[in-house]
Amino acid sequence: MDAVFKALGDASRRRLLDRLSARNGQSLRELCQGLEMSRQAVSKHLTVLESAQLVTVVRHGREKLHYLNPVPIQELSDRWISRYERGHLAALSTLKQSLEGQATVSKPEFVYTIYIHTTAEKLYEALTDPEFIKVYFLGTGPESTWEVGSPVRWKWHPEGEFEELGQRVLEAEPGKRLSYTWHSLLPMHQEMFGFTDEEFEEARKERSKVSFDIEPAEEARLGVKLTITHDGFDSPDSKMLEGVRGGWVVFLSELKTMLEGGPTAA
Repeated sequence: MDAVFKALGDASRRRLLDRLSARNGQSLRELCQGLEMSRQAVSKHLTVLESAQLVTVVRHGREKLHYLNPVPIQELSDRWISRYERGHLAALSTLKQSLEGQATVSKPEFVYTIYIHTTAEKLYEALTDPEFIKVYFLGTGPESTWEVGSPVRWKWHPEGEFEELGQRVLEAEPGKRLSYTWHSLLPMHQEMFGFTDEEFEEARKERSKVSFDIEPAEEARLGVKLTITHDGFDSPDSKMLEGVRGGWVVFLSELKTMLEGGPTAA
């Protein structure tokens, strides 16, 4: 946490995070535009942010794209804000953003990174084993045989049943990568978001996917690096995108706590 506080203590670095919050997935060249900083200075600030795990770098061809990684912030929240207060705080934050007209993310995908003190094999097992899943998904979550092409069913409530929603496993490489399609909007979302029948049918055509990439951390002391990429949304205004971007951060935090022997595991 010291590295996170140090990284956030600099106004220039906070400004870079604000720019990524407004438009995620930017190259160094894009981030330098309009800033009264040299390219070298921006690069140094990004290195500090990446070291603090507040920024994730993903290669796209010859370019390196930078993504805001909110997991460390979530971990700070978990330390001092109880699970029961999160809903009230989230509602207040959403209201504030709405009233102030805060910009929304313009790139329709999310990339999160988290470092976990475990092995790649144990992490992959946690992503696929039902006994692990029900712990960090708090009694809900997916189930599958996790073979390519097999269905991924989902349980929404601890006391509910698993439902077939058309999700399928795309890739499954133990210890390295897991990817599967996401479900479309469900009937309950129509009333929730105030869709007309036509709007709802159009929104249901969207089919995103989620991928988990596992690799050794750059520094052995950090353990294993897990990168989750949820993409394939039709637009930055996607209601599905709005719903999943906060959920994955919470579940990844719970996953880390479980694998590192914290309160969730108990």
